[in-house]
Amino acid sequence: MEDMLDGGMGSIRFVGQQSHERRLDTVMREANYVDADGVKVIIGINLDQNGALFEVDFWKVDFSPLCRYPSVNDLEFEQ
Repeated sequence: MEDMLDGGMGSIRFVGQQSHERRLDTVMREANYVDADGVKVIIGINLDQNGALFEVDFWKVDFSPLCRYPSVNDLEFEQ
């Protein structure tokens, strides 16, 4: 696992032996929540081209650094 260079928004990528050959393919699930500063954060759980867990992508809509990770009760899941 490694932190992604995303300006402090908290995204992580799952790495392995063949990580240079992997690429983003599918968004498995999305959720969102409101960060401590009132800014919306969108979270995507993404799979690679082989269906393996690739990354958990946090995108804060104003591109500012993440204040806190959500608790499960904070999350609103997309349908």
